[in-house]
Amino acid sequence: MSTDLELHTDLDKGDSAVKYTLSGDGAGSIFTIDQTTGDIHALRSLDREEKPYYTLRAQAVDINTNRPLEPESEFVIKVQDINDNEPKFLEGPYTASVPEMSPVGTYVTQVTATDADDPTYGNSARVVYSILHGQPYFSVDPKTGVIKTALPNMDREVKEQYQVLIQAKDMGGQLGGLAGTTTVNITLSDVNDNPPRFSKSFFHLRVPESSAVGSAVGRIKAHDLDIGKNAEVEYTIVPGDGGAMFDITTNEHNQEGIIILKRPLDYETKKAYTFKVDASNAHLDPRFQSFGAFKDTATVKINVLDVDEPPVFNKPSYVMDVYEDTPAGTIIGAVTAQDLDASSILTKVIIVNKNERNDEN
Repeated sequence: MSTDLELHTDLDKGDSAVKYTLSGDGAGSIFTIDQTTGDIHALRSLDREEKPYYTLRAQAVDINTNRPLEPESEFVIKVQDINDNEPKFLEGPYTASVPEMSPVGTYVTQVTATDADDPTYGNSARVVYSILHGQPYFSVDPKTGVIKTALPNMDREVKEQYQVLIQAKDMGGQLGGLAGTTTVNITLSDVNDNPPRFSKSFFHLRVPESSAVGSAVGRIKAHDLDIGKNAEVEYTIVPGDGGAMFDITTNEHNQEGIIILKRPLDYETKKAYTFKVDASNAHLDPRFQSFGAFKDTATVKINVLDVDEPPVFNKPSYVMDVYEDTPAGTIIGAVTAQDLDASSILTKVIIVNKNERNDEN
C-alpha cells in the first residue's frame, strides 16, 4: 500500500488555525499524522499476514483551544498483499506405502502446502505442485497434490524404498513465484508375486534304522523372496515311495520342511527311499497366478543306515538231559541263533566238558 494518506477538513482555510490528531490501531507507533497538513505516514513496513487492516480515527481541532472543529472520522487502512510468503508443507516429511506391482495411477498419498498470502488477491497464494525427484516412478497432481504411481509393476524385491521430492510453487507456478519443498518416503509393501524355490533339486539324507517313530530324520528348505505371510511355505510329499514311511511339516520360524518318520525302518527290508516333495505358498494371490505355477519340486533320497543287531535265539530257553556218567566231549544238544544283519543262522553245539563235571558223594 501507499505509505501516505491525506486528511483534510473544509474548515481548514490555510491560516494554520487547525491541527489534526490521530488515534486507534497503531497510532503513534505504526502510523503518524502531520498535524498541519493531515498527511498520514507509516513509520515502518507493514505485514498483511501479521495484521491485515487497521482501524484509525482522525479529528480536526482548534490549534489554540484543542476544541474539535467537527466530529471524529473513523477509517480503515487495509494492507494490500504482496507475494512475500513461500508455500509451506506443515505436515512434512511424509511417509506412505503402496503395494508392489500396482497399476499406473494407483493412489499413494496426498501432500498439502499452505501459503500465508491473500488467496483473494492475485496469484500470490495459488499453489502448483510438481516433482523434483522421484520420476518416472511417481506423479503428482499439480492442483491437488495427490501422488500416484507412474510406472506399472514396480517390484519390491528389486527396489523397496523410494524418496520423492515435491515442490509447491505459488503464483500459479509462474516464473518469479516462491517455492517450498517436502520429502515423501514411499515403501513398496509386499504382495505374493514370487513362488518358493528350492536351493537345490536333490536332497540326500542318511537315517539310522534305529530312529524312533515320530522323530525328525532330516530338513529341507525352499526360499521365497517375499516376506511375512507371503513367504510362508507348505511342504507335501508326492504320493509314491516315501508316502507311507515319512511325513513332512513346516517349521513356522524358519520355514524349513521337517521330515518325520511315520513307521519303523528296517535296513534288512529296505535300504533306501526316494520320493518327491512339493513346496508351495500357504497364501496365494489370484492376481499373479498367470505368472506360472506357485510351487517347486525337489527329490529326496533317504539311505537307511544299518545298525549292528545281536543274534537272536530261535527259542527263549532250551532243556537238555544228560546222564551223569556221560563221557567228556559227548554232544548233548545244540542251540540255534540268527544274525539279522548277516541273514545267517548260527548253530552252537554243546558238549560235555570233563573239567566242569561235578561228582556227587
